[in-house]
Amino acid sequence: MKDIQNLPDNRKIHIDKVGIKDLKMPIVVRDQNRMKQATVADVNFYVDLPHHFKGTHMSRFVEILNDHKDEFDISNLDSILRKTQKKLHAFRAHLELTFPYFITKKAPVSGAEGIMDYECTISATTNGGEKTDIVTTVRVPVTTLCPCSKEISKYGAHNQRSIVTLSVRTNRFVWIEELIELIEKEASCEIYSLLKRPDEKYVTEKAYENPRFVEDIVRAVTQSLSDDKRVDWFTIESDNIESIHNHNAYAFVERNLKAERAEKEIKGRVHQIQKQSL
Repeated sequence: MKDIQNLPDNRKIHIDKVGIKDLKMPIVVRDQNRMKQATVADVNFYVDLPHHFKGTHMSRFVEILNDHKDEFDISNLDSILRKTQKKLHAFRAHLELTFPYFITKKAPVSGAEGIMDYECTISATTNGGEKTDIVTTVRVPVTTLCPCSKEISKYGAHNQRSIVTLSVRTNRFVWIEELIELIEKEASCEIYSLLKRPDEKYVTEKAYENPRFVEDIVRAVTQSLSDDKRVDWFTIESDNIESIHNHNAYAFVERNLKAERAEKEIKGRVHQIQKQSL
């Protein structure tokens, strides 16, 4: 049969990403407590398309994914992307997996167990000549209590649910749980799926004693990550779903720690050379 996709295109326009979106697929991710966790991902899968091809072969994306249908493991991302490059004659390949990650949490006083779900995304990109670029993102719901409200109010203070989103590039493996815990400890209080009355008293009072602006959240996480040698780059954002306003409060920080360390090292060498020449 005639292969329409391989016909030439005369417009000479290179396409950055072409492929499939929102395909659901079972995957396996690393779990700190159970070694592995099975979940379901929404998959976005793309390649770039040279200007001389009319189209890509959409079915091949699904074929490649189906080759791993029995156990699609995150550790296989590099080999999957390189296989995609070869099969679709592409320079770049990009795979994005968004999935719920489940953690069993105990209530702070009663110890009652409940399951919390956190939305996570793993984005992987390769151009063949370099190491596959992987960005891990976690979205963590927390409670934040307004410091201003606490300061000026005679009774209590308003609080809200906040969604804190952290994306990282790392040079060594980092557990999803570590990223989640890092965010939760900087909030006014964690969120739980199951609370008894003593637990509800605890989280209410804990939030009151730990007021946080959106600025406090992103600054605190930035401080912690800046000291983590495993992290090369990150973005952190806090989106407060305000309870007394018709808008949200928002803050964002991006840091390229790898570049900052390299610059610091160069300055240190220059200083040492200058010191020796005196």
